[in-house]
Amino acid sequence: MDYKVVVIGGGPGGYTAAIRASQFGASVALVEKERLGGTCLNWGCIPTKALASGAETLNAVRRAGNFGINVKEFDIDYSQLVKRKNQVVDRLNKGLEFLLRKKHKIDVISGTGRIADTGKIAVKTVQGENIELEAENIIVATGSSPAVLEELAYDGRRVITSNEVLELNELPAEMLIVGGGVIGCEFASIFAEYGVKVTVIEAMPTILPMADRDVSRQLQSLFKRRGINVKTKAKVMEVKHQGDKVTVVLENGETLSADKMLVSIGRSLNTTGLGLEEAGVKLGDRGQVLVNEYLQTSIPSIYAIGDVTGKVQLAHVASAQAVVAVDNIMNKKRAMNYRVVPNCIFTSPEVAAVGLTAQQAEEQGIKVKTGKFPFMASGKAQAMGETNGFVKMLVDPETDKILGVHIIGPHASDLIAEAALAIQLGATAEQLANTIHAHPTLAEALAEAAEAVHGMAINV
Repeated sequence: MDYKVVVIGGGPGGYTAAIRASQFGASVALVEKERLGGTCLNWGCIPTKALASGAETLNAVRRAGNFGINVKEFDIDYSQLVKRKNQVVDRLNKGLEFLLRKKHKIDVISGTGRIADTGKIAVKTVQGENIELEAENIIVATGSSPAVLEELAYDGRRVITSNEVLELNELPAEMLIVGGGVIGCEFASIFAEYGVKVTVIEAMPTILPMADRDVSRQLQSLFKRRGINVKTKAKVMEVKHQGDKVTVVLENGETLSADKMLVSIGRSLNTTGLGLEEAGVKLGDRGQVLVNEYLQTSIPSIYAIGDVTGKVQLAHVASAQAVVAVDNIMNKKRAMNYRVVPNCIFTSPEVAAVGLTAQQAEEQGIKVKTGKFPFMASGKAQAMGETNGFVKMLVDPETDKILGVHIIGPHASDLIAEAALAIQLGATAEQLANTIHAHPTLAEALAEAAEAVHGMAINV
């Protein structure tokens, strides 16, 4: 079977690449060993947001009395929440299946793909059949998996990863979360809302260590206010299984026990067993596939996108890389640009950022002016009863161009889109401030932060 493009991996990068190549009239095959949609749809972005939406609804019920709505009795049926989460995933999975197979006439092959040679992919199908595909171009989009250290005593039952935590049908009474990054903080926020006693263990001085320092400090403070136990500068020395409990011993000698321990220490790149090095594709020291700005590997007809490239492990980056890779395959030469990548964290409240953080500016010797606007001063936030957080804007003092925007607060993941567009277009703080924003909206906080850069914010 001959194709213009064969994609290995059906996640956000892989299926986007397949669809875009088909739109250009290319013959396309996509090889996926599990469910279409990859980690994002099946074990990441979508299922966690379904659970987070449940937690958000629960929070609204608890706060209903503040709005004069008296909810006398309610309970949490976690199994029903999980059922709904699975329904959302299944619905999207079926939709994706239709898009690929029916609408775009892509040959979707269920099996494990391996590069046998330049232009040749050996596939072992789920039925056990061995077939070979020939392709002018190959796109590797195999993603990543939860990282697990042997010393953390992972067993998939009491010590679990983000994959298994989504399969829980009952809420544990207590949960330890090792790793206070994006995944750890999202699950801490979700399970704490459902009434689980959560402890986050983070080796760095603060949770979300890569976020702007003001944002991570604010979230840590809000976590503690919600009853989430946060232990920073804490290193796990030993993990023991004791009956139905898992026990952790920290470097300072402190002992913690819980029903479940979630390991969220990062992700491992899925680059082994693909025949990459045998085919001459160069890998980096972390196992990442080395690519140029056009997403080509050391073999020009083999491309790589998504987590395996070791660039930015976000679904929307994988999708953007997919479009760039296919454009280059179809002779529409275009370089990948990582300058403007929004990052969203679905905690409560949400966190979102784009561009430079204050600490990155300091490290790079870049001078910035800062404007900050609290949601406490937003009329819409007050009306919603969601006033925690702020918008922080970093601006070049000479050109007034916006260099970074950091939001913690209601609907931060939606609000960051305006900031991303502003940075992409090279907008200044003055231009954003002078853009009329509807009232009353949360988006006004961005305009106020832009005004605050020059000490001219109206409502604070």
